[in-house]
Amino acid sequence: MSLNVNRSVSDVFYRYKMPKLQAKVEGKGNGIKTVIVNMAEVAKALGRPPTYPTKYFGCELGAQTLFDFKNERFIVNGSHDAVKLQDLLDGFIRKFVLCPECENPETDLIVSTKKNQVTQGCKACGYHGVLISNHKLMTFILKNPPNLNPATQGSSLTEGKRNKRSKKTNGEGGQENADDSVDNSLMETSQENNTGAGEEGNDEGWTVDVSEEAVRARMQDLTDGAKNMTISDDLEKTEKERMDIFYALVKRKLETGVLEKTDDQKELLAEAERLEIKTKAPLVLMELLFDQNALPQAKKYRLLLLRFTLNDKKAQRYLIGGLEQVVVLHKDVLLPRVPALLKLLYDLDILQEASILEWAEKISKKYVSKEMSQEIHDKAAPFIKWLKEADEESSESDESDDDVEIEYNDRAQVTPLKPATVVTPKASKPDEDGVEDVDIDAI
Repeated sequence: MSLNVNRSVSDVFYRYKMPKLQAKVEGKGNGIKTVIVNMAEVAKALGRPPTYPTKYFGCELGAQTLFDFKNERFIVNGSHDAVKLQDLLDGFIRKFVLCPECENPETDLIVSTKKNQVTQGCKACGYHGVLISNHKLMTFILKNPPNLNPATQGSSLTEGKRNKRSKKTNGEGGQENADDSVDNSLMETSQENNTGAGEEGNDEGWTVDVSEEAVRARMQDLTDGAKNMTISDDLEKTEKERMDIFYALVKRKLETGVLEKTDDQKELLAEAERLEIKTKAPLVLMELLFDQNALPQAKKYRLLLLRFTLNDKKAQRYLIGGLEQVVVLHKDVLLPRVPALLKLLYDLDILQEASILEWAEKISKKYVSKEMSQEIHDKAAPFIKWLKEADEESSESDESDDDVEIEYNDRAQVTPLKPATVVTPKASKPDEDGVEDVDIDAI
């Protein structure tokens, strides 16, 4: 049975199909594992190496994965049913297969080890851009590009462990075998390098390129490696520490006056996603960007706020919490203006009606004291009332429109035009003297 690659598309004639995932649970106890029987066929339909979705499953499930390329066995430790894995596969397809512009699966991944980034190109619409994701699979993709031949890694990734065990058991014999395998792999690698090196390929043994360009490239690799270590270290920090990192970045850009530039706004969004604090980022933005001049500042930073709150109810709730804190800091000026502030944020689409009404239902002391929260809610009451009445009026008008019934029938008849009546003048009768009356107009 085949499924649509993009399962959100229900069209039965959708041309991009993939086999339904098949999973088989093997072993018992601590050795239980799930073998994805047809992972090679599924990956071929997606245009990705089978290691990518398997590793994605391992990241999502917190389980170890094993790849046996010789026997085409792709294993995830633990017991997992096919339905759950199929749902996880939808997430992989959405993040690493579908084009972000046209949602077409005809895409390729291009790995640049020097720039330490993965780009995605679409054959359907021509889109080409950097694949932005903080998923753990990105590290695996950077180390294992799509064009890497699995055969160069051996028939199995566990082969290296077997060689180590055989080394201990076989003594020198195992050491000789290991040395032979290493020598063979080195010879293959050197031959490949010499083939692409032109005339220099005739030199025997290993050579080190000490040209300025090569040294610069190696320094760039070291810098990228340091950045990767920094990224992984940041994610291991507490949420408060990650919020402080984001706070420092926003403050630096605010002081340099570049927050209204599109590229800098996108950089802030990407950093918040990398630090996994995008939902709570509006708290930092409200603290740094807003003061007693909150009304004009809301208009000034509208696009930046929309990048974090658009269609995100949780982010909108955190933004309202940040607004409460700003109101408390500038109580004399902003407390009377609470209805105007909420109305402006609503008109600018930064806050949605549902988020405001949900906030109005409960007095919370999460961001400010309960007394101040009550005061802010009391000041916002006229706007909340207007918002509810406007919603009720719109719903009533919709219901009244639904009650109107219009009858249509085909009994309307078309009456033909009546022919114009021709008026024939009557013959005038002669008078008593025998003389006919003369019509003066007819003369």
